[in-house]
Amino acid sequence: MVIRTDQAPDERQLAIIAQQLGRAPRGIEAVAATDAKGTPLVLRMAPIVDGKPFPTLYWLCSDLLKIEISRIEAVGVIKSLEQRLQEEPDFLEAYQQSHRDYVAARWAYMSDAQRDEVTKLGYTDVLTERGVGGISNWQQVRCLHTQYAHHLCGNNVIGQWMDEQYNVQHCLS
Repeated sequence: MVIRTDQAPDERQLAIIAQQLGRAPRGIEAVAATDAKGTPLVLRMAPIVDGKPFPTLYWLCSDLLKIEISRIEAVGVIKSLEQRLQEEPDFLEAYQQSHRDYVAARWAYMSDAQRDEVTKLGYTDVLTERGVGGISNWQQVRCLHTQYAHHLCGNNVIGQWMDEQYNVQHCLS
């Protein structure tokens, strides 16, 4: 069971996140989704970390989900998904809408001070034109992990497809 939370991590969650990442976390604004036990699955990241744009709004931190999705990537589904994007205009439109939703959410989560920093550093185009996982070509699929993280927190057609075809969330039970 996935629970959308979008809350600051507590001390227990910060310890879990550090273990998941193998280092102290930087740039976390919120735990965006957890399992039923409160274990972080997805983090919502700051737009600027260490003076540079962070490439993704949602960061998949769950070890179980990362392993499951890596297995799916290993069988070559990214190429077949990109082929489907070329052949099915409705699927392409849904995918591009996922990117638009992602960009809008990233911008909406920013405070006025963060928007000012983004503008001052010259990253407005990067954070308003790059979609899921920082991808600029919205007809390609870069990383299923970032697609799935967005799916757990928003509307993402690739993540929906992964649950329909591979029942990804089963690894959490």
